[in-house]
Amino acid sequence: MAVLSNYESRQGSLKCGVNRAYAFITDFRNFGRFANSNSIADWQADRESCSFNVAMLGKVGVRLAEKEETGKVVYRGNASGNIDFTVTVGLSGNDTEPSKISINLSAYLNPVMKMMADKPVRMFLDLLISEIESFDGWEDIEG
Repeated sequence: MAVLSNYESRQGSLKCGVNRAYAFITDFRNFGRFANSNSIADWQADRESCSFNVAMLGKVGVRLAEKEETGKVVYRGNASGNIDFTVTVGLSGNDTEPSKISINLSAYLNPVMKMMADKPVRMFLDLLISEIESFDGWEDIEG
C-alpha cells in the first residue's frame, strides 16, 4: 500500500529577484540547460510541460499544475507510468535583492520504494538547491 512521502529541501538563496526567478521556473524551456546527458535523455519541453528519460527510472513527464504570482509553483508528474509525484517550489523575497527558494517533493510510494528512494531523493534535493544557488543564467531566460 502506497503512502504519501514528503521530502523538503533546505532554503536556498538565489542570485536574482523573485520576479526573475518566477519567470524562469514557470517556463519548462528554461530547464533544458540542466538536462545532463549522463543521466537525462530525450529531453522535450514546451512552456508548460516536459518529458525525458532517466537512467534506472524510465520515462518521466511533468506539467505545470498551479502558479501563484511570485510565491508558489506546483508541478505534477509521473515516473515510469506508476509513480505520481508533486513538486512545489516556494519563492520569497522582492525584486531588489536576492530571493529565497525551497523545494518540496511529494510522492505516493510503497514501503519498499520509500526505503530505496529516501536517501537518493534527499541527496537530489540538496544537490538541486546547491546548483540553483550557483546558477548565473537568470537573465538568459525564455518567455
